[in-house]
Amino acid sequence: MDRWSLDDVQAAAPDASSLAAARRLAQPGPWSETGASDALLWGRCQGSGRTPYQVSVDLQARAYRCSCPSRKFPCKHALALLLLWSAGAVGDDAQAADFAQEWAGDRASRATRRAERAAQPEAPADPEAAERRRAQRVATMSAGVEDLALWLADLVRAGLAAARRQPLAWWDAAAARLVDAQVPGLAEEVRATGSRVQHDDDWAPALLATVGRWWSVVHAWRRRDELDDGTLGDLRAVLGWAQAAEDVRARDALTDTWLVLGAFRTQDGRVQQQRTWLRGESTGEVVQVLDFAAGGDPLPVAQTVGALLRGDVARYPGSAVRRATFVTPPAVAGAAPALPAGGDVADAYGRRAQALAANPWTRRVPVVLAGVRLDVVPPASAGATGARGGAGGVVVVDAAGHALPVLPDVDPWGLLARSGGAPVDVFGELEDGALRVLSAAGPAGLPGVVGA
Repeated sequence: MDRWSLDDVQAAAPDASSLAAARRLAQPGPWSETGASDALLWGRCQGSGRTPYQVSVDLQARAYRCSCPSRKFPCKHALALLLLWSAGAVGDDAQAADFAQEWAGDRASRATRRAERAAQPEAPADPEAAERRRAQRVATMSAGVEDLALWLADLVRAGLAAARRQPLAWWDAAAARLVDAQVPGLAEEVRATGSRVQHDDDWAPALLATVGRWWSVVHAWRRRDELDDGTLGDLRAVLGWAQAAEDVRARDALTDTWLVLGAFRTQDGRVQQQRTWLRGESTGEVVQVLDFAAGGDPLPVAQTVGALLRGDVARYPGSAVRRATFVTPPAVAGAAPALPAGGDVADAYGRRAQALAANPWTRRVPVVLAGVRLDVVPPASAGATGARGGAGGVVVVDAAGHALPVLPDVDPWGLLARSGGAPVDVFGELEDGALRVLSAAGPAGLPGVVGA
């Protein structure tokens, strides 16, 4: 297989800080037992512990594994090994290391089992049993939603100011009841809102908007039989009532070449989630692919930002910012040199308004901002930009001087340093009046499209 170029390795990096750390490791000193075949790249990297990390890369599928505890994919060790290989510092070897062979074998076995399961005829469904399970689920959810309605009425009756005096255990108890009622989507929101009320300076308007949002969910659920398919799909999403991926794949498929705009991972202590944003080259539609992993199970390897994927995507029912899933594993069809055309801050808010008009429960909206600068806002000016907590931070500023605060849960400081104050194009999630930057493309010095 042809060696990757430096640009290929840079494009695989999840963020600029990982790439910088990888460059420091891309020297022979910490490495041993390195080698490469047509499909695999492997090596051991000595870290701070006694046992070297085992690093493996599937060069064809662009998949990565490292025994280090990093949650980034690929981690700095895999990137460093790729940098060494691209520079010709890793020799060819037909016999892969045992740990690399075992990983490749496990991947092949899992792929075979998935193919076998897909080829097996499904057992005939029992429609009566399925309807009984559905009716039981609906009854349980209805009881949970009515309990939420009483809780909201008590909250408003006591006054929103009293909510801030409540301990986190009070919010967690309400969330636990929603989990028991099989409404995990709202349970997650209740926990997050409790934390925000406790810690953020702008908690009051945020809580007021959130309570109104939850109240609309209660009334929509009560009238669920009157809703169209799109609105019902949006309601199911906010409640956390998932639909089987197999059912979705059987309908509403869309063939296109999909640009990977960005990805983000979260973990609530029990379940990991990975959001991947895709944009169809022909249709221009932007969808999100959600992957979940419970317990200690690993999430699927994140797609490389900027990659072009060819495949069929099936969309879940909904009206705006739709979730999707691949019908079959996509094939890499190249890489994009830049992000799609974007707008300014006003355009971003306009897209959010359109999404909310179609789906009032939309939490985050994908946006591309063109030619914006990243800047630092001092604490005294934080209130003017809407930065959470009033503590200042990084903002993006468009050509008209309009600023949008940047959420800190994806570290923006590396991108700020790399841009050097020059205009860049960014893609991110607009959420609660702030931007979570997931990728960027800019002038010389920024490597094409990179994870932010």
